Amino acid sequence: MVVDDNEFSSVFDPQITEDHVDTPYGKVYCTFAGFSKPNRPIILTYHDIGLNHKMCFESFFNHEDMQEIARHFAVLHVNAPGQHEGAVTLASEYTYPSLDQLSETLPIVLKHFGFTSVIGLGVGAGANILTRFALNYPDLIEGLVLININANAEGIVDSVTSKITGWTQTVTETVIAHLFGKKEIENNHDLIATFRHDIMTYMNESNVAQFLRSYNGRQALDLKRPVPGGNLSGKTLKCSSLLIAGDDSPSLEVVVDCNYKLDPTRTTLLKMADCGGLPQVDQPAKLTEALKYFIQGLGYMPSACMTRLSRSRTASASSPGARRPKEESRARSHTDVSADGGGGAMETKPVVC
Repeated sequence: MVVDDNEFSSVFDPQITEDHVDTPYGKVYCTFAGFSKPNRPIILTYHDIGLNHKMCFESFFNHEDMQEIARHFAVLHVNAPGQHEGAVTLASEYTYPSLDQLSETLPIVLKHFGFTSVIGLGVGAGANILTRFALNYPDLIEGLVLININANAEGIVDSVTSKITGWTQTVTETVIAHLFGKKEIENNHDLIATFRHDIMTYMNESNVAQFLRSYNGRQALDLKRPVPGGNLSGKTLKCSSLLIAGDDSPSLEVVVDCNYKLDPTRTTLLKMADCGGLPQVDQPAKLTEALKYFIQGLGYMPSACMTRLSRSRTASASSPGARRPKEESRARSHTDVSADGGGGAMETKPVVC
């Protein structure tokens, strides 16, 4: 069923609910905004290291172009234990959860709020956690938008580098290097200064360090690209997925690598030109447009207003391999979509698999 845009439009301000959800791995602070709607998923967000849901997503969801999506989808922001604004230092006897354990808190959170279907939106560590969740609970996920996803375990070189960095850099500077590319750090002084200030002001450094250690100690995601007619020895995502990275993101290479491990009929890679480590901050309008196309591919918002991306992207959606509304086949050709820096054209071309 394709859900009409106007069916659930609301003239009321979105309802905002904040709650701490008890899980076996600690209390999880959540913020719910909007009105849940029948037969429609919510958007579930998960932030990156050194950020909370406000620092990671607030400006994006407040952007004018996102208001159309916000009118039709409720949003549940999930914060990792101890990462929300004003969090007290975690107890000394507390063992910080692994990424697998953090993903296991999500079904508990959804049950607490009474939700049964989500579109996941994750950045960095949050993208990794949402992917683990989707692999283990495919019936709860309709789609995934993964920004700066790294599906690999930390390599030996990276591990040694992390230890040396831990001796020579503060947690804040380690987070900055994780979030932003070198060009961005060197040239965009205002942005870096803002995030440095916010991390030092609103985040609990001890708790951030624990989350950072958990992320650095992650196990690789056991992802295997399906081979037609072959036996699948690993796991693969069963939902449609949109992988995103800026062309100056420190995660660009690992995002491309992850793309080649996923089902090409369900996955799109979006590389954003003139964009750094946080596309939702650098290019919110273009990211919103990509999100609208993705949501349309899931069968929602069929008449959403598209203004900033080229008609070549729309034309590609009508090709034989493109995604169809929910009642039709979702299979489509795998594409590498590059958004240009001018806010105009979006070039779509096949990836050589």
